[in-house]
Amino acid sequence: MRNSKVAVWLFSLSLAYPAASSGLTKTLPGDITLGQAQAVVQAALKKAETMKVPMNIAVVDAGGNLKAFARMDDAFLGSIDIAERKARTARYFNMSTRDLGKAAQPGQPLFGIESTNGGLVIFGGGELLTDKKGTIIGSIGVSGGTVEEDESVAKAGAKALLGRW
Repeated sequence: MRNSKVAVWLFSLSLAYPAASSGLTKTLPGDITLGQAQAVVQAALKKAETMKVPMNIAVVDAGGNLKAFARMDDAFLGSIDIAERKARTARYFNMSTRDLGKAAQPGQPLFGIESTNGGLVIFGGGELLTDKKGTIIGSIGVSGGTVEEDESVAKAGAKALLGRW
């Protein structure tokens, strides 16, 4: 009897979520594609290579989920997590991590935000990724160099997608 109940439950679950059960889940409209994310990473890698700074580069989708990642040879292990957190932080607040850092200074409206939400990064190296209409489709986070180097690499990655800067 128990096996029958489990079978009925699994069957009903498959009806409720047909895309997930059939493997037909699609990228949401307005979300960065894998190809776009990889192009962003490749452009960022190229910039980091010209600077001769080993970096960790993370791209997240519009929901803040990891879409693409690269760790250059000799990049700091501790920077893996920082790169991902920079990308997520930029997306969660819809601004660069540098701008968030400015808003999080004493006397500013978001002072202390990094201590209230575990995992936020409030220094440069996280940039938004938008489509040609300006819709946010993801973000990039870079870590491994100085803050200025991280920002430069992140902006190079974003430029590959945006055609700006």
